[in-house]
Amino acid sequence: MRMSRYFLPVLKETPSEAQIVSHRYMLRAGMIKQSSAGIYSWLPLGYKVLKKIENIVHEEQSRAGHLPMLMPTIQSADLWRESGRYEAFGDEMLRIKDRHDRDMLFTPTAEELITDIFRSHVNSYKDLPLTMYQIQWKFRDEVRPRFGVMRGREFYMKDGYNFDLTKEDALHAYNRHLVSYLRTYERMGLQAIPMRADSGAMGGDNTHEFLVLAETGESEVFYDSAVTDLTFGDREIDYDNVEQCAGVMEEFTTKYARTDETHDEALFNEVPEERRKVARGIEVGQIFYFGTKYSEAMKATVQGPDGKPVPVHMGSHGIGVSRLLGAIIEASHDDKGIIWPEGVTPFHCGIVNLKQGDEEADGACEALYKSLTALGLEPLYDDRNERAGGKFATMDLIGLPWRITVGPRGLKNGVVELTSRRTGESEEMPPEDAVKKIAAIYAEH
Repeated sequence: MRMSRYFLPVLKETPSEAQIVSHRYMLRAGMIKQSSAGIYSWLPLGYKVLKKIENIVHEEQSRAGHLPMLMPTIQSADLWRESGRYEAFGDEMLRIKDRHDRDMLFTPTAEELITDIFRSHVNSYKDLPLTMYQIQWKFRDEVRPRFGVMRGREFYMKDGYNFDLTKEDALHAYNRHLVSYLRTYERMGLQAIPMRADSGAMGGDNTHEFLVLAETGESEVFYDSAVTDLTFGDREIDYDNVEQCAGVMEEFTTKYARTDETHDEALFNEVPEERRKVARGIEVGQIFYFGTKYSEAMKATVQGPDGKPVPVHMGSHGIGVSRLLGAIIEASHDDKGIIWPEGVTPFHCGIVNLKQGDEEADGACEALYKSLTALGLEPLYDDRNERAGGKFATMDLIGLPWRITVGPRGLKNGVVELTSRRTGESEEMPPEDAVKKIAAIYAEH
Protein backbone atom coordinates (compact mmCIF):
# COMPACT_ATOMS: atom_id res chain seq x y z
CA MET A 1 0.00 0.00 0.00
CA ARG A 2 1.21 3.48 -0.88
CA MET A 3 0.74 6.03 1.89
CA SER A 4 -0.42 8.64 -0.63
CA ARG A 5 -3.42 6.41 -1.46
CA TYR A 6 -4.20 5.23 2.08
CA PHE A 7 -6.67 6.70 4.55
CA LEU A 8 -4.55 7.28 7.65
CA PRO A 9 -5.81 10.31 9.61
CA VAL A 10 -3.00 10.56 12.17
CA LEU A 11 -3.23 13.16 14.93
CA LYS A 12 -0.31 15.12 16.34
CA GLU A 13 -2.07 15.91 19.61
CA THR A 14 -3.65 13.46 22.03
CA PRO A 15 -7.45 13.85 22.36
CA SER A 16 -8.44 14.93 25.85
CA GLU A 17 -10.80 11.97 26.40
CA ALA A 18 -8.03 9.37 26.00
CA GLN A 19 -6.85 8.25 29.46
CA ILE A 20 -4.73 5.17 28.71
CA VAL A 21 -1.97 4.39 26.23
CA SER A 22 -3.96 2.14 23.88
CA HIS A 23 -6.80 4.65 23.56
CA ARG A 24 -4.37 7.52 22.92
CA TYR A 25 -2.38 5.67 20.28
CA MET A 26 -5.40 4.16 18.54
CA LEU A 27 -6.91 7.63 18.12
CA ARG A 28 -3.62 9.28 17.15
CA ALA A 29 -2.72 6.51 14.67
CA GLY A 30 -6.08 6.88 12.93
CA MET A 31 -7.26 3.38 13.86
CA ILE A 32 -10.65 4.27 15.35
CA LYS A 33 -13.07 7.17 15.65
CA GLN A 34 -15.65 7.43 18.40
CA SER A 35 -19.23 7.34 17.15
CA SER A 36 -20.88 7.67 20.58
CA ALA A 37 -19.94 6.75 24.13
CA GLY A 38 -18.19 3.36 24.05
CA ILE A 39 -18.93 2.80 20.34
CA TYR A 40 -16.31 3.20 17.61
CA SER A 41 -15.88 3.15 13.86
CA TRP A 42 -12.92 1.00 12.86
CA LEU A 43 -10.86 2.87 10.27
CA PRO A 44 -8.68 1.01 7.72
CA LEU A 45 -5.55 0.59 9.90
CA GLY A 46 -7.50 -0.51 12.98
CA TYR A 47 -9.74 -2.80 10.95
CA LYS A 48 -6.68 -4.42 9.37
CA VAL A 49 -5.24 -5.34 12.77
CA LEU A 50 -8.65 -6.47 14.01
CA LYS A 51 -8.88 -8.92 11.09
CA LYS A 52 -5.33 -10.19 11.76
CA ILE A 53 -6.34 -11.00 15.34
CA GLU A 54 -9.61 -12.57 14.19
CA ASN A 55 -7.78 -14.81 11.68
CA ILE A 56 -5.43 -16.13 14.36
CA VAL A 57 -8.41 -16.95 16.57
CA HIS A 58 -10.12 -18.77 13.68
CA GLU A 59 -6.98 -20.76 12.85
CA GLU A 60 -6.44 -21.94 16.42
CA GLN A 61 -10.11 -22.81 16.89
CA SER A 62 -9.99 -24.86 13.70
CA ARG A 63 -6.81 -26.57 14.90
CA ALA A 64 -8.67 -27.61 18.06
CA GLY A 65 -11.56 -29.05 16.00
CA HIS A 66 -14.16 -26.38 16.77
CA LEU A 67 -16.79 -25.43 14.18
CA PRO A 68 -17.38 -21.80 13.11
CA MET A 69 -20.88 -20.43 12.72
CA LEU A 70 -22.68 -17.09 13.01
CA MET A 71 -25.64 -16.12 15.17
CA PRO A 72 -27.70 -12.91 15.01
CA THR A 73 -26.94 -9.87 17.13
CA ILE A 74 -30.64 -9.47 18.00
CA GLN A 75 -32.26 -12.18 20.15
CA SER A 76 -35.75 -12.87 21.43
CA ALA A 77 -36.27 -12.21 25.13
CA ASP A 78 -38.31 -15.44 25.35
CA LEU A 79 -35.19 -17.62 25.32
CA TRP A 80 -33.67 -15.61 28.17
CA ARG A 81 -36.85 -15.86 30.19
CA GLU A 82 -36.70 -19.62 29.66
CA SER A 83 -33.21 -19.80 31.12
CA GLY A 84 -34.05 -17.41 33.95
CA ARG A 85 -31.47 -14.80 32.98
CA TYR A 86 -33.59 -12.10 31.35
CA GLU A 87 -34.08 -10.12 34.56
CA ALA A 88 -31.00 -11.46 36.34
CA PHE A 89 -28.57 -10.12 33.74
CA GLY A 90 -29.21 -6.55 34.87
CA ASP A 91 -28.99 -3.15 33.23
CA GLU A 92 -26.01 -4.06 31.03
CA MET A 93 -28.47 -5.80 28.70
CA LEU A 94 -29.87 -3.50 26.00
CA ARG A 95 -33.57 -4.41 25.89
CA ILE A 96 -35.63 -3.31 22.91
CA LYS A 97 -39.05 -3.89 21.34
CA ASP A 98 -39.75 -4.55 17.69
CA ARG A 99 -42.65 -2.99 15.75
CA HIS A 100 -44.96 -5.79 16.94
CA ASP A 101 -44.18 -4.93 20.57
CA ARG A 102 -42.18 -8.14 21.09
CA ASP A 103 -39.37 -8.03 23.64
CA MET A 104 -35.96 -8.33 22.02
CA LEU A 105 -32.38 -7.70 23.12
CA PHE A 106 -29.00 -6.91 21.63
CA THR A 107 -26.73 -9.90 22.28
CA PRO A 108 -24.43 -9.60 25.31
CA THR A 109 -23.67 -13.36 25.08
CA ALA A 110 -25.31 -16.33 23.36
CA GLU A 111 -25.70 -19.34 25.70
CA GLU A 112 -29.48 -19.35 25.29
CA LEU A 113 -29.43 -19.03 21.52
CA ILE A 114 -26.85 -21.77 20.97
CA THR A 115 -28.69 -24.07 23.38
CA ASP A 116 -31.89 -23.56 21.39
CA ILE A 117 -30.04 -24.42 18.16
CA PHE A 118 -28.57 -27.53 19.77
CA ARG A 119 -31.85 -28.86 21.20
CA SER A 120 -33.57 -28.37 17.84
CA HIS A 121 -31.13 -30.54 15.90
CA VAL A 122 -29.17 -32.90 18.18
CA ASN A 123 -31.01 -35.87 19.66
CA SER A 124 -28.48 -38.63 20.29
CA TYR A 125 -25.31 -39.04 22.35
CA LYS A 126 -23.74 -40.36 19.14
CA ASP A 127 -23.63 -36.77 17.85
CA LEU A 128 -21.42 -35.69 20.75
CA PRO A 129 -19.00 -34.13 21.52
CA LEU A 130 -19.80 -30.90 19.70
CA THR A 131 -18.18 -27.48 19.96
CA MET A 132 -19.30 -24.50 17.90
CA TYR A 133 -18.18 -20.89 18.03
CA GLN A 134 -18.71 -17.54 16.40
CA ILE A 135 -16.92 -14.20 16.17
CA GLN A 136 -19.59 -11.55 16.36
CA TRP A 137 -20.39 -8.09 17.69
CA LYS A 138 -21.82 -7.89 21.21
CA PHE A 139 -23.27 -5.07 23.26
CA ARG A 140 -23.25 -4.42 27.01
CA ASP A 141 -24.53 -1.10 28.26
CA GLU A 142 -21.64 -0.15 30.53
CA VAL A 143 -22.48 2.60 33.03
CA ARG A 144 -19.16 4.36 32.36
CA PRO A 145 -17.62 3.20 29.08
CA ARG A 146 -13.99 4.29 29.05
CA PHE A 147 -10.48 3.38 27.97
CA GLY A 148 -11.44 3.13 24.30
CA VAL A 149 -11.89 -0.43 23.05
CA MET A 150 -10.78 -1.80 26.42
CA ARG A 151 -14.14 -1.09 28.02
CA GLY A 152 -16.54 -0.11 25.29
CA ARG A 153 -20.23 -0.87 25.00
CA GLU A 154 -19.99 -2.50 21.57
CA PHE A 155 -17.24 -5.09 21.19
CA TYR A 156 -16.11 -7.86 18.86
CA MET A 157 -15.87 -11.23 20.54
CA LYS A 158 -15.27 -14.89 19.91
CA ASP A 159 -17.75 -16.95 21.92
CA GLY A 160 -17.68 -20.75 21.77
CA TYR A 161 -19.90 -23.43 23.32
CA ASN A 162 -19.25 -27.11 23.94
CA PHE A 163 -21.86 -29.85 24.40
CA ASP A 164 -20.78 -33.14 25.98
CA LEU A 165 -22.43 -36.25 27.37
CA THR A 166 -20.58 -36.38 30.69
CA LYS A 167 -18.78 -34.07 33.08
CA GLU A 168 -15.49 -35.80 32.26
CA ASP A 169 -15.97 -35.12 28.54
CA ALA A 170 -16.88 -31.49 29.25
CA LEU A 171 -13.78 -30.99 31.41
CA HIS A 172 -11.66 -32.30 28.55
CA ALA A 173 -13.29 -29.64 26.36
CA TYR A 174 -12.41 -27.11 29.07
CA ASN A 175 -8.76 -28.19 29.06
CA ARG A 176 -8.70 -28.23 25.27
CA HIS A 177 -9.87 -24.63 25.19
CA LEU A 178 -7.25 -23.55 27.69
CA VAL A 179 -4.53 -25.05 25.50
CA SER A 180 -5.90 -23.50 22.32
CA TYR A 181 -6.13 -20.09 23.99
CA LEU A 182 -2.51 -20.26 25.12
CA ARG A 183 -1.45 -20.90 21.53
CA THR A 184 -3.68 -18.06 20.32
CA TYR A 185 -2.21 -15.45 22.65
CA GLU A 186 1.39 -16.49 22.02
CA ARG A 187 0.92 -16.09 18.28
CA MET A 188 -0.09 -12.48 18.99
CA GLY A 189 3.10 -11.82 20.92
CA LEU A 190 1.31 -11.95 24.27
CA GLN A 191 1.86 -13.97 27.41
CA ALA A 192 -1.57 -14.45 28.91
CA ILE A 193 -1.65 -16.00 32.37
CA PRO A 194 -4.62 -18.30 33.13
CA MET A 195 -6.10 -17.57 36.56
CA ARG A 196 -8.97 -19.16 38.45
CA ALA A 197 -11.83 -16.69 38.50
CA ASP A 198 -15.38 -16.00 39.62
CA SER A 199 -18.07 -17.21 37.20
CA GLY A 200 -20.44 -14.30 37.88
CA ALA A 201 -23.66 -14.23 35.85
CA MET A 202 -22.47 -17.12 33.67
CA GLY A 203 -22.75 -19.66 36.49
CA GLY A 204 -20.83 -22.88 37.03
CA ASP A 205 -18.00 -24.07 39.25
CA ASN A 206 -14.98 -24.08 36.91
CA THR A 207 -13.71 -20.94 35.25
CA HIS A 208 -10.35 -19.45 34.32
CA GLU A 209 -9.72 -16.00 32.93
CA PHE A 210 -6.65 -15.04 30.93
CA LEU A 211 -4.83 -11.85 31.89
CA VAL A 212 -2.06 -9.91 30.22
CA LEU A 213 0.17 -7.96 32.59
CA ALA A 214 -0.03 -4.21 31.98
CA GLU A 215 0.15 -1.11 34.17
CA THR A 216 -3.35 -0.03 33.16
CA GLY A 217 -4.99 -3.38 33.94
CA GLU A 218 -8.35 -3.30 35.69
CA SER A 219 -7.46 -6.20 38.02
CA GLU A 220 -4.79 -6.49 40.67
CA VAL A 221 -2.80 -9.67 40.07
CA PHE A 222 -0.83 -11.72 42.59
CA TYR A 223 1.46 -14.26 40.95
CA ASP A 224 4.52 -16.46 41.21
CA SER A 225 7.07 -14.98 38.77
CA ALA A 226 7.85 -18.53 37.63
CA VAL A 227 4.53 -18.48 35.76
CA THR A 228 5.87 -15.87 33.32
CA ASP A 229 8.62 -18.27 32.28
CA LEU A 230 6.05 -20.67 30.82
CA THR A 231 5.70 -20.65 27.05
CA PHE A 232 3.71 -22.86 24.75
CA GLY A 233 6.31 -22.72 21.99
CA ASP A 234 5.94 -24.95 18.95
CA ARG A 235 4.97 -28.10 20.84
CA GLU A 236 2.52 -30.29 18.97
CA ILE A 237 -0.75 -31.07 20.70
CA ASP A 238 -3.22 -33.82 19.91
CA TYR A 239 -6.42 -32.09 20.99
CA ASP A 240 -8.24 -35.43 21.18
CA ASN A 241 -5.69 -36.67 23.73
CA VAL A 242 -7.29 -36.22 27.16
CA GLU A 243 -4.07 -36.81 29.11
CA GLN A 244 -1.98 -34.44 27.01
CA CYS A 245 -4.47 -31.56 27.26
CA ALA A 246 -4.85 -32.13 30.99
CA GLY A 247 -1.06 -32.13 31.34
CA VAL A 248 -0.70 -28.75 29.66
CA MET A 249 -3.58 -27.42 31.78
CA GLU A 250 -1.81 -28.62 34.92
CA GLU A 251 1.51 -27.13 33.83
CA PHE A 252 0.07 -23.68 33.27
CA THR A 253 -2.23 -23.49 36.30
CA THR A 254 -0.22 -25.02 39.18
CA LYS A 255 1.92 -21.92 39.76
CA TYR A 256 0.19 -19.35 41.96
CA ALA A 257 -1.64 -16.71 39.89
CA ARG A 258 -4.84 -15.04 41.06
CA THR A 259 -6.69 -11.78 40.79
CA ASP A 260 -7.71 -9.71 43.79
CA GLU A 261 -11.15 -11.42 43.71
CA THR A 262 -9.75 -14.90 44.42
CA HIS A 263 -6.45 -14.03 46.11
CA ASP A 264 -5.47 -16.25 49.09
CA GLU A 265 -2.79 -14.55 51.17
CA ALA A 266 -1.84 -17.73 53.04
CA LEU A 267 -1.23 -19.67 49.81
CA PHE A 268 0.60 -16.74 48.26
CA ASN A 269 2.98 -16.61 51.22
CA GLU A 270 4.02 -20.19 50.49
CA VAL A 271 5.67 -18.94 47.29
CA PRO A 272 9.35 -18.02 47.79
CA GLU A 273 9.50 -14.32 48.64
CA GLU A 274 11.70 -13.37 45.68
CA ARG A 275 9.08 -14.86 43.31
CA ARG A 276 6.02 -13.16 44.85
CA LYS A 277 4.87 -10.42 42.48
CA VAL A 278 1.97 -7.97 42.47
CA ALA A 279 0.95 -6.21 39.25
CA ARG A 280 -2.05 -5.13 37.19
CA GLY A 281 -3.66 -7.27 34.50
CA ILE A 282 -6.02 -6.92 31.54
CA GLU A 283 -8.53 -9.70 30.99
CA VAL A 284 -8.44 -10.94 27.37
CA GLY A 285 -10.51 -14.12 27.62
CA GLN A 286 -12.35 -16.53 29.89
CA ILE A 287 -13.48 -20.16 29.81
CA PHE A 288 -16.37 -21.69 31.79
CA TYR A 289 -17.71 -25.11 32.61
CA PHE A 290 -21.26 -24.80 33.91
CA GLY A 291 -22.51 -28.36 33.72
CA THR A 292 -26.23 -28.74 33.05
CA LYS A 293 -27.28 -25.22 34.15
CA TYR A 294 -28.69 -24.28 30.73
CA SER A 295 -29.51 -27.72 29.37
CA GLU A 296 -31.79 -28.50 32.32
CA ALA A 297 -33.48 -25.10 32.28
CA MET A 298 -34.04 -25.27 28.52
CA LYS A 299 -34.55 -29.03 28.23
CA ALA A 300 -31.56 -29.65 25.97
CA THR A 301 -31.24 -33.42 26.27
CA VAL A 302 -29.97 -36.28 24.14
CA GLN A 303 -30.82 -39.94 24.15
CA GLY A 304 -28.11 -41.65 26.21
CA PRO A 305 -26.58 -45.10 25.60
CA ASP A 306 -29.39 -46.63 27.70
CA GLY A 307 -32.09 -44.95 25.64
CA LYS A 308 -33.01 -42.47 28.37
CA PRO A 309 -32.87 -38.66 27.97
CA VAL A 310 -29.76 -37.06 29.45
CA PRO A 311 -29.15 -33.30 29.90
CA VAL A 312 -25.90 -32.37 28.18
CA HIS A 313 -22.94 -30.84 29.97
CA MET A 314 -21.94 -27.45 28.62
CA GLY A 315 -19.22 -24.84 28.74
CA SER A 316 -18.56 -21.50 27.10
CA HIS A 317 -15.33 -19.86 26.05
CA GLY A 318 -14.76 -16.22 25.16
CA ILE A 319 -11.95 -14.14 23.66
CA GLY A 320 -12.31 -10.38 23.40
CA VAL A 321 -11.07 -9.86 19.84
CA SER A 322 -11.42 -6.06 19.80
CA ARG A 323 -10.19 -5.82 23.41
CA LEU A 324 -7.09 -7.83 22.46
CA LEU A 325 -6.05 -5.07 20.09
CA GLY A 326 -5.96 -2.61 22.98
CA ALA A 327 -4.24 -5.12 25.25
CA ILE A 328 -1.47 -5.72 22.71
CA ILE A 329 -0.78 -1.97 22.57
CA GLU A 330 -0.80 -1.70 26.37
CA ALA A 331 1.77 -4.50 26.53
CA SER A 332 3.88 -3.35 23.57
CA HIS A 333 4.59 0.37 23.12
CA ASP A 334 7.03 3.14 23.94
CA ASP A 335 6.83 6.92 24.15
CA LYS A 336 6.90 7.21 20.35
CA GLY A 337 3.98 4.93 19.61
CA ILE A 338 2.84 1.35 19.11
CA ILE A 339 5.22 -1.61 18.63
CA TRP A 340 3.28 -4.34 16.83
CA PRO A 341 4.36 -7.97 17.23
CA GLU A 342 4.99 -9.55 13.83
CA GLY A 343 1.97 -11.83 14.16
CA VAL A 344 -0.60 -9.01 14.13
CA THR A 345 1.10 -6.07 12.41
CA PRO A 346 -1.12 -4.32 9.84
CA PHE A 347 1.79 -4.11 7.36
CA HIS A 348 4.91 -6.24 7.42
CA CYS A 349 7.31 -3.32 7.02
CA GLY A 350 7.45 0.34 6.14
CA ILE A 351 9.44 1.85 3.28
CA VAL A 352 10.55 5.46 3.82
CA ASN A 353 11.79 7.47 0.86
CA LEU A 354 14.03 10.23 2.21
CA LYS A 355 14.00 12.21 -1.03
CA GLN A 356 10.74 11.85 -2.89
CA GLY A 357 11.24 12.97 -6.50
CA ASP A 358 14.84 11.82 -6.68
CA GLU A 359 14.98 9.42 -9.62
CA GLU A 360 17.33 6.92 -7.99
CA ALA A 361 15.56 6.94 -4.60
CA ASP A 362 12.13 6.64 -6.23
CA GLY A 363 13.32 3.74 -8.38
CA ALA A 364 14.88 1.88 -5.43
CA CYS A 365 11.71 2.26 -3.35
CA GLU A 366 9.55 1.02 -6.22
CA ALA A 367 11.82 -2.01 -6.64
CA LEU A 368 11.66 -2.80 -2.91
CA TYR A 369 7.87 -2.40 -2.93
CA LYS A 370 7.45 -4.78 -5.87
CA SER A 371 9.91 -7.36 -4.50
CA LEU A 372 8.22 -7.53 -1.09
CA THR A 373 4.75 -7.67 -2.65
CA ALA A 374 5.83 -10.48 -5.00
CA LEU A 375 6.80 -12.52 -1.91
CA GLY A 376 3.27 -12.18 -0.50
CA LEU A 377 4.25 -9.50 2.01
CA GLU A 378 2.46 -6.20 2.56
CA PRO A 379 4.74 -3.17 2.73
CA LEU A 380 3.52 0.36 3.50
CA TYR A 381 5.44 2.75 1.25
CA ASP A 382 5.56 6.34 2.52
CA ASP A 383 5.72 8.07 -0.86
CA ARG A 384 4.41 11.41 0.45
CA ASN A 385 6.30 14.61 -0.28
CA GLU A 386 6.93 15.17 3.43
CA ARG A 387 9.99 15.91 5.54
CA ALA A 388 11.96 12.86 6.72
CA GLY A 389 11.27 13.66 10.38
CA GLY A 390 7.52 13.57 9.80
CA LYS A 391 7.76 10.26 7.96
CA PHE A 392 9.79 8.69 10.77
CA ALA A 393 7.34 9.99 13.39
CA THR A 394 4.39 8.46 11.53
CA MET A 395 6.15 5.10 11.18
CA ASP A 396 7.03 5.10 14.89
CA LEU A 397 3.46 5.99 15.85
CA ILE A 398 1.76 3.26 13.79
CA GLY A 399 4.37 0.77 15.01
CA LEU A 400 5.31 -1.45 12.06
CA PRO A 401 7.98 -3.90 13.30
CA TRP A 402 10.48 -3.13 10.51
CA ARG A 403 11.38 -0.06 8.47
CA ILE A 404 13.51 0.18 5.32
CA THR A 405 14.92 3.67 4.83
CA VAL A 406 16.05 4.66 1.35
CA GLY A 407 18.08 7.78 0.56
CA PRO A 408 20.51 9.06 -2.09
CA ARG A 409 23.51 8.91 0.24
CA GLY A 410 23.05 5.22 1.07
CA LEU A 411 22.25 4.29 -2.50
CA LYS A 412 25.60 5.72 -3.62
CA ASN A 413 27.13 2.95 -1.50
CA GLY A 414 24.59 0.39 -2.70
CA VAL A 415 22.80 0.10 0.66
CA VAL A 416 19.55 0.85 2.44
CA GLU A 417 18.92 0.95 6.19
CA LEU A 418 16.84 -1.75 7.92
CA THR A 419 15.57 -0.71 11.38
CA SER A 420 13.85 -2.74 14.11
CA ARG A 421 11.02 -0.80 15.72
CA ARG A 422 11.33 -2.80 18.95
CA THR A 423 15.07 -2.35 19.55
CA GLY A 424 15.78 0.74 17.46
CA GLU A 425 18.83 -0.99 16.01
CA SER A 426 19.67 -0.29 12.37
CA GLU A 427 21.76 -2.16 9.84
CA GLU A 428 22.91 -1.12 6.40
CA MET A 429 22.70 -3.71 3.63
CA PRO A 430 21.98 -4.04 -0.10
CA PRO A 431 18.26 -3.68 -0.92
CA GLU A 432 17.92 -7.33 -1.98
CA ASP A 433 19.36 -8.47 1.37
CA ALA A 434 16.82 -6.33 3.23
CA VAL A 435 14.03 -8.04 1.30
CA LYS A 436 15.47 -11.49 2.10
CA LYS A 437 15.77 -10.66 5.79
CA ILE A 438 12.18 -9.38 6.04
CA ALA A 439 10.94 -12.50 4.21
CA ALA A 440 12.90 -14.79 6.55
CA ILE A 441 11.51 -13.06 9.65
CA TYR A 442 7.90 -13.51 8.56
CA ALA A 443 8.47 -17.07 7.41
CA GLU A 444 8.69 -17.86 11.15
CA HIS A 445 5.30 -16.27 11.91
